[in-house]
Amino acid sequence: MQTDEIMQRAAAAFEEYRYTTAVARAAFLEAIAAAIEAQREPLVAAAHAESNLPLPRLNGELTRTTSQLQLFATLIKEGSWVEAVIDTAKPEATPAKPDIRRMLLPVGPVVVFGASNFPFAFSTAGGDTASALAAGATVVIKGHPAHPRTSQLAFEAMQAAIKESGMPVYTVQHVTGDGNAIGKELVMHPLATGVGFTGSFQGGKALLDYAAQREVPIPVFAEMSSINPVVFYPDALATQSAQLAQTFATSITLGMGQFCTNPGILIGLKGETLELFIQQLGTAIAAVAPQKMLHKGICEAYDKGRTRMLTEPAVTLVNESAVPASMEAWPALARTTANAFLINPALKEELFGPYSLIVECTDKAELIAVLKSLHGQLTTTIVGTPADTAQWKDVITIQSTLAGRVILNNPPTGVEVCAAMVHGGPFPATTDQRFTSVGTSAIRRWVRPVCFQNFTDDMLPDALKAANPLGIWRQEDNQFVR
Repeated sequence: MQTDEIMQRAAAAFEEYRYTTAVARAAFLEAIAAAIEAQREPLVAAAHAESNLPLPRLNGELTRTTSQLQLFATLIKEGSWVEAVIDTAKPEATPAKPDIRRMLLPVGPVVVFGASNFPFAFSTAGGDTASALAAGATVVIKGHPAHPRTSQLAFEAMQAAIKESGMPVYTVQHVTGDGNAIGKELVMHPLATGVGFTGSFQGGKALLDYAAQREVPIPVFAEMSSINPVVFYPDALATQSAQLAQTFATSITLGMGQFCTNPGILIGLKGETLELFIQQLGTAIAAVAPQKMLHKGICEAYDKGRTRMLTEPAVTLVNESAVPASMEAWPALARTTANAFLINPALKEELFGPYSLIVECTDKAELIAVLKSLHGQLTTTIVGTPADTAQWKDVITIQSTLAGRVILNNPPTGVEVCAAMVHGGPFPATTDQRFTSVGTSAIRRWVRPVCFQNFTDDMLPDALKAANPLGIWRQEDNQFVR
């Protein structure tokens, strides 16, 4: 099918779908969740065959997928997310003040690219799709070629929900195929109004460039690259090194490191306590059995990147697991000095897999220099006792400028789906640090603020009418009321 026909269908469906009530859209999201749940067994089996991910992980991810659909359904049924603001007319003022009301409205058809490392939660019916549909946008999904059968089965479940809910037939469409041509065509089509992407820096940056080349540029919300620096402060290492080594070995090798929040850089002050921690962490990582990666391309890229990293000047291998078999990752821990890290940009690049680099700093000044040399991140982690956090406040402040999520004494490889979550960060972690791709505020990527001035009450959307028929929280003349 031609891209133009796909986008024309998406635009036509939007003209109907945008006017569905929040209750109807919520029921649609719930129907998608139910349809996916009804197909749990074949979906998980297909994903297992295509991704090498273990069944418990996939079952958990499918539950996460249905749960976030239900979470967005709850959000839009309550309704206050539209951020209704009302400034009533004041004709007695000089000059007279008109009646002005504002709310968020959907932008139009959006293009969502499925991710390879999350065949459910960040793919066909994942968070980008769920948040866009909740906002009132129609969606064209570009299925990831690494798991085509999984993507197709998920789309079929969505089609069943479309039929059951009475939504426009082309509210959601599914596009398949390898290569970059169709992705470029979708992004550059004049009817596309936004893009969601989770993947490599190269892929996300290409989509961003395509969108910028259009006659009318559109936003690209791409989550791309992060090394998620962890700072181990002195007192924590002195008192908890064995426990921390086990915790972070698990985090580094979880899912064979195929998470965008994998802790790729570990920073500490040179000395006996750091040395002990390095040896304990290396031993823990060496004990992890290699496992298959998602697909051949990711495995080959990791092997190549691992070899390159371990041959960089002043980088030393600390320890590694047993030699892997075909398609398996080779977990490894390496170390380097702060000086070497500062002068070698290659050491700051993401290596997608179970690899982490310890950066040894001689003093606080070097540690600060290392942090300030880093690009934007999804996460940064503080590992410290109360004594550490009191003594190192200035360094912790620097950490908070680096990432969308700042973590205290937890590994970063766990992203809770909730209202407060920020899964985003300064470039190149994402293309727009003002937004998140996880949590309910992800809906804001697919809307725009629209102001209605001097409208009569019967012309206004329900969210802005004087009687507040939806019963939502609104800001009226600078007061929040319901």
